[in-house]
Amino acid sequence: MAHDPRACCTEHGRAARAGAGLPAIEAGMPDPAGTGLSRRSLLVRSAGLALSVYGAGRLAGVPAFEEGIAQAAAGPDGSVLLTVFLDGGADGLSVLAPVSDADYRKLRPNLALDAGAGPAFAEDERLMWHPSAAPLAQLHGEGKLTVLPAVGYDHPDQSHFTSRHFWEVGALDPTLRTGWMGRLLDRIGTPDNPLQGLSLGSQLGPALAAGANPVAAVDKAEDVGFWTPGTCGVVGDGVVDGFAAVGRDHLGSGDVAVAQAARAAAFTGAVSTALAPLGADGKPTFTPQAAYPSGDFAGRLAGFAAMLAAGLPIRCATVSAPGAYDTHADQTENLGKNLRSASDALLAFQRDLEARGLADRVLTLVWSEFGRRAAENGSGTDHGAAGIGLLMGSRVSGRMIGEFPGLDRLDDEGNLRATADFRGLYGSLAGDWFGVDPAAVLPGASGIGRPVILR
Repeated sequence: MAHDPRACCTEHGRAARAGAGLPAIEAGMPDPAGTGLSRRSLLVRSAGLALSVYGAGRLAGVPAFEEGIAQAAAGPDGSVLLTVFLDGGADGLSVLAPVSDADYRKLRPNLALDAGAGPAFAEDERLMWHPSAAPLAQLHGEGKLTVLPAVGYDHPDQSHFTSRHFWEVGALDPTLRTGWMGRLLDRIGTPDNPLQGLSLGSQLGPALAAGANPVAAVDKAEDVGFWTPGTCGVVGDGVVDGFAAVGRDHLGSGDVAVAQAARAAAFTGAVSTALAPLGADGKPTFTPQAAYPSGDFAGRLAGFAAMLAAGLPIRCATVSAPGAYDTHADQTENLGKNLRSASDALLAFQRDLEARGLADRVLTLVWSEFGRRAAENGSGTDHGAAGIGLLMGSRVSGRMIGEFPGLDRLDDEGNLRATADFRGLYGSLAGDWFGVDPAAVLPGASGIGRPVILR
């Protein structure tokens, strides 16, 4: 059944709920992960920083967090996962175009790419990388990029909100309120370290919504100023320091409310101290070890590499790539521009990690809520089913997971069939990368095969 592009884009484009950091949804759509969980905003909002914490009421103690920062700075060896979201449903049939499939030009008379226009995909002679994805082709050629050409799930839902929710919670369960990475952090994390789960943006990432341990959202590494009404500069910094000191003095209060406020105040100072070396007056003081393109996405990746190099105890992080991939119209121009921006930044990030000696610790998962319809609608494509996924890092297998199913056996709605299940991929990330039993993180996924993701 074809979707009305206007309805899709209306659904996709809703603003976040004011002050909640969670997306608004249409009637009948599942609430995002994190909805209804205990959250606490720790008085640390500014134009460049939003540090809102799931589970903040359970902080065991700020001194333990500060000790964890110091230990991490001495050389952390924990595995790190960064997920990059291509918002809107990226067209996998353009990122990896089936230029040698006999049905390709029949289905896309206006949008089909010409054979030879981009790098060949070595693992399947039918496929070619989009010209704007040349940096990804380069990484794949180096064995640092694993490709899932048709990843999804059975009985796919073509709603942005529902499908994204499934990916974020790691289950086909519209009622689940914790994110799959949040449940992972409840296993491998601590109650004292909200930087263990980090949303690179102004809102908490639903995939990080934990049930017990805190996680945070930081917009930009270099912009760590705290908003203190009526003050600024040195005076403002003094207010934060004094606020934190008062909090430390009252950590042992027998009054529950006072103790919670004290933890929040002391924690504010600890986070400020941890992030302060990365920026001053809203400008970065770190030096990227690779040439990044311009733009906020590239800047966030550069800042994230600097955070890891500074020893901040981060285990899981989320970020959204630039642009929107809901290409119902003008796909040729919009997809190419967005894909080039994302690909250039991802290559730079990998090079930065390599230069810093961090590449063996970090995996980057690139995902989108679904792919696009195989047949074009004229100048764009409508919502589909299976899409493309990428796993980047120096330790990835570098081999395709699943196969490209071909355009001659689409599903009943004209969509690409999935040859890999995202929950199986998550199972491999939990079990093989973090050493956590996937069954403890992914409800209902025990019967789904786990692909080989590491060398």
